[in-house]
Amino acid sequence: MKIQAMGNRGRVPSGEGRRVAVFGAYGHTGRFVVDELLRRNFVPVAIGRDGRRLAAAGFAERGVAIVQATADDAASLDRAFENVVAVINCAGPFLDTAKAVASAAMRARIHYLDVTAEQASAQDTFDSFDSASREAGVVVLPAMGFYGGLGDLLATAAAGDWEAVDEIRIGIALDSWHPTQGTRVTGTRNTFRRQVIAGGQLSPLPHPPEQTSWAFAEPFGEQDVVELPFSEVVLVERHLRTTELHTYLNLAPLRDLRDASTPAPQPSDVSGRSAQRFLVHATARSGHQMRHAMASGRDIYAVSAPLVCEAVQRILDGAGGDAGAYAPGEMFEPASFLEALAPTHLNFEVGRSLHALRA
Repeated sequence: MKIQAMGNRGRVPSGEGRRVAVFGAYGHTGRFVVDELLRRNFVPVAIGRDGRRLAAAGFAERGVAIVQATADDAASLDRAFENVVAVINCAGPFLDTAKAVASAAMRARIHYLDVTAEQASAQDTFDSFDSASREAGVVVLPAMGFYGGLGDLLATAAAGDWEAVDEIRIGIALDSWHPTQGTRVTGTRNTFRRQVIAGGQLSPLPHPPEQTSWAFAEPFGEQDVVELPFSEVVLVERHLRTTELHTYLNLAPLRDLRDASTPAPQPSDVSGRSAQRFLVHATARSGHQMRHAMASGRDIYAVSAPLVCEAVQRILDGAGGDAGAYAPGEMFEPASFLEALAPTHLNFEVGRSLHALRA
């Protein structure tokens, strides 16, 4: 089924006053998403389970409607989604919220997007809502954030016009990781064994995971890394034919994450972004040929906002495709998508690979 009520075809510069719900709006990432929607002239509707935190977030003072709703109260979600065209779910753990919020989106016949890094949540969303979204004439797009969507877009850009690849590897370098409380709660809740693609199929991450080194571009350079896959594995597996897919994260941010005394992220400028730097490098290999795509920027939480809001805008503009559940790299042309975010939100390049994993 074709997507319903998409408006004019082609890229437009603003949200044109369309109402988009943000579930988990007063959370760290949710606030960035509300800000980005406002910047694009959408009309955000800030939704959260705690009325006091909604009121304290200052949304009403900025003219943003606030609605109290919870994932375990279907009627409250139905009321919250009245007269909106899409919902962005920012409330983790997504294992606890995605199914309820996406179900309400299907009842309301609106598009559903989230920013989950949780493999099990993304897979369950695909399994549960592909058919329902086609019947409703809407798009379901899980994991449209830093962990997940960005890696999938970069892997797809690197693979380019190759119909199949022998191997995709994604290296993530962070100069630090000051986790939000939501990240810590999700880490405790998400006990599912992580998956990779090995031998052409989803397979459990080996224990212990591989540790090696990656020659990142500057300013990171050579980094010790450990294999640590996120939701990009579930996304890539849906639409790219690859024999192997492995994701690596450098060790320094993991030490921050595992230290209970590491504070939450702090703003370093008026935008609210932290000073954290990131670089994500995807390589695709076919035989002896290698291609790469790379993105860099600041603040892994903040950059999820332009990623998911760009997706919303393209879906509403009819630039994605038919209704259904999709991976980002399956729905969008990845290079044009990431170039639309450069250089304000990230830097992006694609070409032949000069840096690769060291054996």
